[in-house]
Amino acid sequence: MNVSIRPAAPGDAETIAAFNLAMARETEHIELDRAKLLPGVRAVLQDPAKGFYVVAETGGQVVGQMMITYEWSDWRNATFWWIQSVYVSPEFRGKGVFKQLYRHVADRARAQTGVCGLRLYVEADNHSAQRTYERLGLNRTMYDVWEVDFVIRRQQ
Repeated sequence: MNVSIRPAAPGDAETIAAFNLAMARETEHIELDRAKLLPGVRAVLQDPAKGFYVVAETGGQVVGQMMITYEWSDWRNATFWWIQSVYVSPEFRGKGVFKQLYRHVADRARAQTGVCGLRLYVEADNHSAQRTYERLGLNRTMYDVWEVDFVIRRQQ
């Protein structure tokens, strides 16, 4: 399968938002508020300081996505790129789409002065994704993620 990776463009906003809705349903069993989501996607596409999206495309169809946001590390005097909003259309899973997205971003990060590494978070029960990340050379850290979310309420 021939897949190309490219920077997302403003015209991709609807697809990215739809993928994010599907991902939230599938992985976290929550319904995102589309009235917040679509402007949130557009905000990233319009403001590179917030991050950027890359999309995987085959046959003129977007079949996968990845968003990168930034975290400054004073310990390293450099920036981590956080991998977020990863989604591959179900019919294209297991065909190397995520691997190509990841390698594209990893190569781009290595080529940038001031990027010290890549990070991502994964649901504790998503063992399939964890195995994929390990195969690509990512390492589990000693940190758990804690948060207070003022927007999305989760049932405990």
